[in-house]
Amino acid sequence: MATSKAYPTGGTYFDTMKRNFKNVPVDASKDNAIETSAFLEAAESLTGLFDVMGSVAFAPVKNDMVGNVKKVRDRQLAAPDQSETLQALCLNELKAKKHTATEGLLWLVRGLDFTAQSLRHNLSHPTEELSTSFRHAYQNTLKPHHSFLVKPIFSAAMSATPYRKDFYAKLAAEDNKEMLVREMGEWLEALERQVGELKEFLGRKEAKW
Repeated sequence: MATSKAYPTGGTYFDTMKRNFKNVPVDASKDNAIETSAFLEAAESLTGLFDVMGSVAFAPVKNDMVGNVKKVRDRQLAAPDQSETLQALCLNELKAKKHTATEGLLWLVRGLDFTAQSLRHNLSHPTEELSTSFRHAYQNTLKPHHSFLVKPIFSAAMSATPYRKDFYAKLAAEDNKEMLVREMGEWLEALERQVGELKEFLGRKEAKW
């Protein structure tokens, strides 16, 4: 498989992201309120990893996440004063007897959780191929929520993952592998923390519709 690089000279793929999850403001004093605009930018930046995968089979996975980002952003644009944080956006939308953005965020979080678990598992198992890591994460995250029509689409994507060595070669040069592992680990840690906070919030009674 081709290994055209997706990183700047002397850096890693994570240097190209418009927004890193490390740089998404989270206000611990306000029940871990997550800034909407920054989070959506970071989520959009994450979807670029599916382009690095280099297979059209990942297009539905990426499009699903991008579509859910749009649902949340549309609500933010419609009611900006009530949408500075994701939690406020959802609660105010639900008060208005609507749930398009809240449901979109729920599915976005599931997609982010799937991606985070896939890459965390792969990073923690240095000899494991991506296909194994992604299948493992899919079982734990999205599969229980997918219909029998959607499951084959995602299964096709799992089978289309590049070889491990080719994927990481696109993210950083060989002599920057230690930097890549460190930066990916920091990015994943921030992503996992925010996914956990949003899963907890979306599981509350007040976030249901």
